[in-house]
Amino acid sequence: MIKARVTVTLKNGVLDPQGKAIGHALSGLGFDGVGSVRQGKVFDIEIEGDDRAAAEADLKAMCDKLLANTVIEDYSVTLI
Repeated sequence: MIKARVTVTLKNGVLDPQGKAIGHALSGLGFDGVGSVRQGKVFDIEIEGDDRAAAEADLKAMCDKLLANTVIEDYSVTLI
């Protein structure tokens, strides 16, 4: 079994209204000094087998086809 973590974030330059709202809420809760907040999503995925190269290729294909909108999002794949 291969475990992986996929992290998806908005590309630089893409507006992030949810991140801005979170930053504003943090400031309202008294957390001063927070410059900016960018939100994203994390997927923990288990893949059967032991071929790490094939698993990484499959994970990248999953990101390109479903997990990330590659027009506005970047992703990284980390095998754990």
